[in-house]
Amino acid sequence: MPAFSHKRRNRATLAHSGAAPAARAAQAKEQPMSSEPSIQQVIDRILATTPFQPGVDTVDTVKIGDASQPIRGIATTFLATCEVIEQAAASGANLLIAHEPLFYNHLDETDWLANDPVYAAKRALIEQHGMVIWRFHDFWHTRRPDGIYVGVLRALGWQSDADAPFLCTLPPTTLADLAAQLKQRLGVDTVRMAGDADLLVRRVGLLVGSPGGRVHINVLGRDDVDALVCGEIAEWETCEYVRDATRLGMKKGLIVVGHEPSEEAGMAYLAEWLRENVPGVPAAHIPSGNPLWYA
Repeated sequence: MPAFSHKRRNRATLAHSGAAPAARAAQAKEQPMSSEPSIQQVIDRILATTPFQPGVDTVDTVKIGDASQPIRGIATTFLATCEVIEQAAASGANLLIAHEPLFYNHLDETDWLANDPVYAAKRALIEQHGMVIWRFHDFWHTRRPDGIYVGVLRALGWQSDADAPFLCTLPPTTLADLAAQLKQRLGVDTVRMAGDADLLVRRVGLLVGSPGGRVHINVLGRDDVDALVCGEIAEWETCEYVRDATRLGMKKGLIVVGHEPSEEAGMAYLAEWLRENVPGVPAAHIPSGNPLWYA
């Protein structure tokens, strides 16, 4: 989800230079890593390109595994499912970079899962493959430009406003045709919609992930926004706002593509970015896919 989502964050434990982000990024690119860099060294190199500062509250921490081991390869994904972990291991990667939590809650707290068989089996799978899983959420979003938005906008073939990456001007199209375009370009079978299917859309608010109903509605309420394209909603918030707006004669539309489809392209872009910025270390993207299907 975007950087303006105000979720609780746990404290970072990654040691890193306190230099300004731009200076750290330049230093990181100029200083070659050792012939066999550790996973932690690679993580530090990535963080050097972001606004990361020591001691900041963040979920971008190593969730499991020994980061001191030499790196063999990197896999990126939206979410580290068991299938993705198996595919990453088969590819030869031992660092899996995920955008979202590993153990089913934002802070990856595991005390409540101590006796859960799914948690135990997933943890055993990770340990069996010697995989290190690092979450890269907050600082990928806080880069300028936002790494997730770069990948998603490229996948959609859209351009956003220079000062507002979540606002896009499109050729006039109906809400229904826009939904078809999103399905094709994001590779999803279904989307959900609210509002008039024939609504003519010129200006779109693009809010990936799950920033919450208030953020959605604040964007939808703008005079210059015809429709919102978003990842995930609470079904008593954004869609009900659009339903009421439509009933009241206000031209507003909503397309919900799902959380994973709204951000996966941003993690695919990360793999491309890594190949350029961490040369010599193989990096590939493994899509996690949408876990929900419709009967």
